[in-house]
Amino acid sequence: MNRDLSILQLVLNASLVVQCVMLLLMLVSVASWAAIFRKFFALKRVKRLNEAFERDFWSGASLNDLFADAAKGAAKAGPMERIFASGMREFQKLRERRISDVGTLMDGARRAMRASFQREMDEIETNLSFLASVGSVSPYVGLFGTVWGIMHAFVGLGALTQVTLATVAPGIAEALVATAIGLFAAIPAVVAYNRFARDIDRIATQQETFIEEFSNILQRNVGAQATASGR
Repeated sequence: MNRDLSILQLVLNASLVVQCVMLLLMLVSVASWAAIFRKFFALKRVKRLNEAFERDFWSGASLNDLFADAAKGAAKAGPMERIFASGMREFQKLRERRISDVGTLMDGARRAMRASFQREMDEIETNLSFLASVGSVSPYVGLFGTVWGIMHAFVGLGALTQVTLATVAPGIAEALVATAIGLFAAIPAVVAYNRFARDIDRIATQQETFIEEFSNILQRNVGAQATASGR
């Protein structure tokens, strides 16, 4: 490739507006990659903690013991464990208030778990909207830089009496670099967004299933206690 048409030379020779667009897109790309890596490791940690708690939950351990462990290690607990702790906490509060109606107990526990579930999902979905914005907006920002660069190139060509491909090509090439950088920022963001959205949907389904299963266990326990006390 001709030295005058190297990527670095094209960037350096571009107009100030196009250079600003390129700089903005590069900064957005760096921020996007940082968000991608943070989200990748955060979701990996969520999956690991949820799976570990689910193993403990179905191992036959006492609900009270699990609740005590969740209360002690609340800072290091995973989303599923915090959802469980919210349900158990509300359930025990209602029992302490001498409420024995099964429907009231279960509604209170479910509401607490649903509120905790929503908080956890809001936390898990952090930065996802940023990736979506980068994926959708970056190509248009790059296109703006390209249109501006081509316009600037044609304004410069208007002062020439003879126009050849050698005089047109550098200006257009400089402008097209902006679109290339926009795509470079957008494509990884779109791929990562789709991957993370799919993983988050799976986590949400897993946690909703746990809420229903835990609610059924609580309901059976309350029913068994009511039957025993009735005798």
